[in-house]
Amino acid sequence: QVQLVESGGGLVQPGGSLRLSCAASGFTFSTYSINWYRQAPGKERELVASISSGGSITNYADSVKGRFTISRDNAAKMVYLQMNSLKVEDTAVYYCNRPSRLVSWGQGTQVTVSS
Repeated sequence: QVQLVESGGGLVQPGGSLRLSCAASGFTFSTYSINWYRQAPGKERELVASISSGGSITNYADSVKGRFTISRDNAAKMVYLQMNSLKVEDTAVYYCNRPSRLVSWGQGTQVTVSS
């Protein structure tokens, strides 16, 4: 079964850090680009970061550039999102998915940035 499962969210104060993880199974992980998305309450889901299949090409939304870092471990079938200098506006449910052939959206992982 093709599956992507997110974890690592939580409650953090502004300026803090979190590392999200995305565990893949059921497909040839190393051949797919993977994206991180987020959806804040009352807003559309938006693309946060992307990473190519080999990990050499990454892209970021302007709102997170310089603060977030996407990486992957193909041997472990994992994608990570290191989030630093978190802001209140980063509060959202975060999801991972493969853009070229979407997998059913999972539950995501909640990130709440609040003092």
